Amino acid sequence: MAPRLFADTTPLRTRDFRRLWLAGIPTVIGANLTIFAVPVQLYALTQSSAYVGLAGVFALVPLIVFGLWGGALADAMDRRVLLIIASCGLAAASVLLWLQAALELNNVWAVLCLLAVQQAFYAVNSPTRSAAIPRMVPADQLAAANSLNMTVTQAGAIVGPLLAGVLLRWVNLSTLYLIDALTCLVPIVATLRLAPIPPIGGGASRYGLTAVLDGFRYLAGNRVVLMSFVVDLIAMIFGMPRALFPQISHESFGGPVEGGTTMALLAAAMSVGAVAGGVFSGWLPRVRRHGLAVVGAIVVWGLAMVGFGVACGLAGGHTGAALWIALAFLAIGGAADMVSAAFRSTILQEAAEDDVRGRLQGVFIVVVAGGPRVADVLHGVAAAAVGTTIAAAGGGGLVVVGVLLAAAVVPAFVRYRTVPVPSESDKV
Repeated sequence: MAPRLFADTTPLRTRDFRRLWLAGIPTVIGANLTIFAVPVQLYALTQSSAYVGLAGVFALVPLIVFGLWGGALADAMDRRVLLIIASCGLAAASVLLWLQAALELNNVWAVLCLLAVQQAFYAVNSPTRSAAIPRMVPADQLAAANSLNMTVTQAGAIVGPLLAGVLLRWVNLSTLYLIDALTCLVPIVATLRLAPIPPIGGGASRYGLTAVLDGFRYLAGNRVVLMSFVVDLIAMIFGMPRALFPQISHESFGGPVEGGTTMALLAAAMSVGAVAGGVFSGWLPRVRRHGLAVVGAIVVWGLAMVGFGVACGLAGGHTGAALWIALAFLAIGGAADMVSAAFRSTILQEAAEDDVRGRLQGVFIVVVAGGPRVADVLHGVAAAAVGTTIAAAGGGGLVVVGVLLAAAVVPAFVRYRTVPVPSESDKV
């Protein structure tokens, strides 16, 4: 029973995947230091969740533009070379974020613009990396590889904020940016050691707007994959309250304006649940109805966000039981999101041909990373208008209603089944 319960580590036997996966461990920790630092710096400069939410706009535009274009590039050129370029760009952006903080520019717009530059390179890097993985591991190991990657990503989202909360007792925000810049060197070295990943059959002849539109046309012909994007947008746009964390930490639980332990706990709680879901993901390959599993996971996510908002409303400005209840709801939501993401990634990778895989992964990163950025804007505005409790709990309720309506409109997504690859224990 134990082998079916815990995560499958078979993909780590493949050298190139192992190198990329190991390089991701310090990288995601460093990246999450910056993810923690940017909203904290913005809130410290303005004491307004609206400005924190505005960061979503500055991140969303490059995510959309460069996510789609980066996906087209990944189909037209050697993905290893593109990964090297994008990794160098991420390192440069982190260095600039460090400089603006170290020089104490105290300029909100400088922070926002540098965030936009960083997100542009991230938007190229992420779809390229995802499109490269099916060329590294066999098809029957894709689900396990996706689960391993998500577990590392979410583990970094735990360690990063907690480490930031501890470090801020002795250092300032500029040091967090500097650490991120240094960790960006690791994937550069790892990617240089990968085998070339040239396009199959010479690759796409174009990588401009026409190539991007070709990817959308391919996507439009597959309603199941298209719906996997739609339901995730519903979940993230209405149900992701992370822009509210600085204000909730300060007003609901009495944390300092500059961040601190309470903010770190809120920022890490979802990832705690996601890592737990990844560690105990051995049951995922046995699920055949991927569409139904995604819908169920998103309903759980929405209900968890309702519980989180209510718990924050009951806190009354003091830490105590309400904080731990709020953290528990965030963790439940994180576990549900991990399950949803694992099945959605597998659906996409199974459906896509290699010559369009980069472009579809570009759309995927726009949805996965862009949805929460839209949520940052909406939740920031909503919190300014009606308060954090209604913004968080009401958003969760809209998630439940929205995903059930989507499932009713496109029942083919709920009925979608995959043919499972039998494990060795099943063959015996």
